[in-house]
Amino acid sequence: MTVIDNLGRTRDGHAHAPRGVVLPHANATTGTVLDLIGNTPVVRLHSLARDIEARVLVKLEGRNPGGSSKDRIALNMVREAEASGALRPGQTIVESTSGNTGIGLALVGRVTGHPVVIVHSGLVSLEKLAVLRSYGAELVEADPQAGPLDPGNPRAVAQRIAQDRDGWWSSQFLNPANPGAHYRGTGPEVWRQTAGAVTHFVASIGTGGTISGTGRYLREASDGRVRIIGADPVGSTYSGHQPGPIAVDGVGTQWPSSSWPTSFHPGVVDEVRVVPDQRVYATVRALAEQEGLFLGPSSGLAVAVALDVAREAPRGSTVVVVSPDGGLNYLSKSFEQDRLASGDPAAQSGSDGAHTGPSSSSDLKKGHRA
Repeated sequence: MTVIDNLGRTRDGHAHAPRGVVLPHANATTGTVLDLIGNTPVVRLHSLARDIEARVLVKLEGRNPGGSSKDRIALNMVREAEASGALRPGQTIVESTSGNTGIGLALVGRVTGHPVVIVHSGLVSLEKLAVLRSYGAELVEADPQAGPLDPGNPRAVAQRIAQDRDGWWSSQFLNPANPGAHYRGTGPEVWRQTAGAVTHFVASIGTGGTISGTGRYLREASDGRVRIIGADPVGSTYSGHQPGPIAVDGVGTQWPSSSWPTSFHPGVVDEVRVVPDQRVYATVRALAEQEGLFLGPSSGLAVAVALDVAREAPRGSTVVVVSPDGGLNYLSKSFEQDRLASGDPAAQSGSDGAHTGPSSSSDLKKGHRA
C-alpha cells in the first residue's frame, strides 16, 4: 500500500525520512491533542482502481484525534471566536450536528475549558452518542421530522439554547471559519502531498465547508486547472433534485437552494454527482474488503464518484478524494448498511424503495460555476 505523508513523500514499509527532516506526528511530543489535528495521510487505491489509468488518492480524515474532518472546523471556529471575543473563557458552546462536528467541538471544548451542548436529531449512531458523552458533552434531542422552517428543527433549537444560556452558537452552517479551516489546512496539504499534481478533487457535501475551502485553495494554487466535483446522496437538493429521504449519514441537505448553508460556496464547484444508496454502501464494503480501508458511509459516497471521475480522466491524472471519517462509529447501523449494499428494496430511501435521484453517479448536474 502506498502512503503519502504530509510533506509529499512516499513512505513504503519502514522507509525513513531524509536526515534532518522530522515527520510531524512521528515520535514527537506535542503540546496538546489539538496539535494533532490536520496533516492527515493520503493513500492510493490499488484494487478498486486496478483498471483505471489515473491515480486515485484518498485523504484519510479519520486519522484526526476526534476521528473526522470536523476536528479541523471545530478547532478553527473556536480559535477564531476566542480571538474575536465572541467566545468568552468558560462560555458554553452550542451546536446542532449529526455527530462529527459535535465530537470535534466536545474534544476542543474539553481542552480549552468550554462546556459543550450538542443538539441532534435522534438519528445519530449509538457510537457517536457514546463518544460525545465520553467527552462530557450535554446531549439534547430535537424532532427528526421537523422541517427547515419548523422551530423544532435542530438548528433552531441550538440557537435558542445558546440565547437562553448566554452561550455561543458555533453555527457550522453559517460560520466562515468552517470553509476557512479547509482553505488554510486541507487545501495546502493536498497540494503539498501531490506536489501540485492533483487534477481533480472530490468531496461529499454536508455543510459544504470541505469542498468550498479546499476547492477554493486548489483552484487558486493551480490557476483554475484543478476540477472540483461534489458527491451528493439520493434525496439531497445540492444536485438540483427534489428533496427526499437521505440514507447516508452527515451529508446532503433537504433545504431549498435559497436556504443552503453559507458555508457552501457553489461557485467553487464544477459539478455535483449523485450516487444511489446501494452503490454507496457497496463501495464502503469494497473499500474494507479490497483495500483494507474501513471507512464511513460518506466516504463510500465520495469514493464512488472519485472512481467514476478517474475512469473518465485523461491518463496520468491525479484524483484526490476526501474520506471524512472511519467506519467504527457506524457499526450499530451495519445491519441497515448491509441491506442497502445488497440492494434490499426495504432498505432503500423512501417507503416504496424508489430513489428520488438519478440512477447512477454519471447522472450529474453541470454548473455551480460563479
